[in-house]
Amino acid sequence: MTTTTQLKKITVPKKPKTPNTTSHPTYFQMIKEALLALHEKSGSSPHAIAKHMEAKHKAVLPSNFRKILATQLKNSAAKGKLIKVKASFKLSEAVKKITKPISKSKKTRTRKTKKVTKVAPVKPTKKRLGPKKMKSPAAKRANKASAKA
Repeated sequence: MTTTTQLKKITVPKKPKTPNTTSHPTYFQMIKEALLALHEKSGSSPHAIAKHMEAKHKAVLPSNFRKILATQLKNSAAKGKLIKVKASFKLSEAVKKITKPISKSKKTRTRKTKKVTKVAPVKPTKKRLGPKKMKSPAAKRANKASAKA
């Protein structure tokens, strides 16, 4: 005797996916902020960028943010937003042009009054007049011999 059993498929209503809303800014914004704050001529290392991000946004960053940062740095360099110099990254010229007009407009909006402070007069230092005397090796040896005697 053969019996066939039918399994009933249980359908569970699917929950609509909510977009991941993070409380931190985008990774590129955090990278750009770190690069501008660090001001290194040859670019900043990923480790330095990660330390700066961790100092600023430690409470809201996920535990694997360093891995995500590495992929974001690589992708941004591939897109041309960042320039890779040896093992460091710096902002490309196109991104720098975008950020400069913003910073100029902020400077014109806020004006601060300058405080005038008196500076103590600087005392002139004594300078050696004339060329430095050079001694020949023979003169040095004679000087040492006379000092020993």
